[in-house]
Amino acid sequence: MKLRALCLSLSLLAACSDPAPASTADAGDADVSRDAADAPVDIAPAVDAAPVVEPDVPEATAALIRARPYQSRVPSSYDGTRALPLVVLLHGYSASGLVQAAYFGFNTLYESRGFLLAYPDGTIDRNRQRFWNATNACCDFGGTRVDDVAYLTAVIDDMAARYRVDPRRVYLVGHSNGAFMSHRMACDRAPRIAAIAALAGSQWNDPARCVPAEPVSVLQMHGTTDPTIRFDGGSTAGGAAAQYPSARDSVASWARLNRCGDFAETGMRFDFVTDVAGEETHSGRHAGCMGGAAELWTMDGVGHVPAFSSAWATAVYDWLEAHPKPAP
Repeated sequence: MKLRALCLSLSLLAACSDPAPASTADAGDADVSRDAADAPVDIAPAVDAAPVVEPDVPEATAALIRARPYQSRVPSSYDGTRALPLVVLLHGYSASGLVQAAYFGFNTLYESRGFLLAYPDGTIDRNRQRFWNATNACCDFGGTRVDDVAYLTAVIDDMAARYRVDPRRVYLVGHSNGAFMSHRMACDRAPRIAAIAALAGSQWNDPARCVPAEPVSVLQMHGTTDPTIRFDGGSTAGGAAAQYPSARDSVASWARLNRCGDFAETGMRFDFVTDVAGEETHSGRHAGCMGGAAELWTMDGVGHVPAFSSAWATAVYDWLEAHPKPAP
């Protein structure tokens, strides 16, 4: 995978031409630790947000957030009397949180479904593209070794300090590089993550690199004709040292970690992609997991940046909500 190919694959998101961090001035958008004067108008409708309070977090967490502000959305129904789910949305290489939220439709779904939404940005590499340091395959091509696990943990902690977050319902949703990063967070911060939904990104190729402390529910989604992150596995810009497993193997690795049974198709089919005729998506899962879940949505004839209908985001969130952490 060449860097140019990665950028071009996201050209529909108009992300490659603008590496500057995005922010918003929307009334329903808490632009955490960023000057409002720098904020362009967002494309999502305004809603009434709960008052933003300064969080009581350790200085190390506060320092990470000051250095790398993130954006968040709060549904108008939030009044602080009950804990809400938190979705952390992770963009693909060269994109941004703002663009990814719009593409996935989560910039409006948070309001209708009543969850808290955080969409941070990765750092900018030597090619002036945003990235997450997820696995050896993707996408710290410049070798910066930025600790994105620590940063995203700080985002979760900061949101939990500002709002009432249900610790049993913290979810990550990622695309491409963001999907790799979702897997990484599930490996390294399993007690904090209930479930992930990963589109067009893979698990570690070396199973020894993922030793979660407890089960995590994993939904892998991948197009069979993806030329950027291949359904059957491959390598990125690092060649042999940057290999990633197939979509099936990524799910199978989580099945082993979650102590699940064999994989089988469920018989369920979905029509999520508007430019592919018929029900292009079919699901399969590993049954009998001792904890968590391991499921694959295969999208036949679909590439790296699917043209999703709104039904896709709804179905993804439904899946996440069906897989909270077990009650203590």
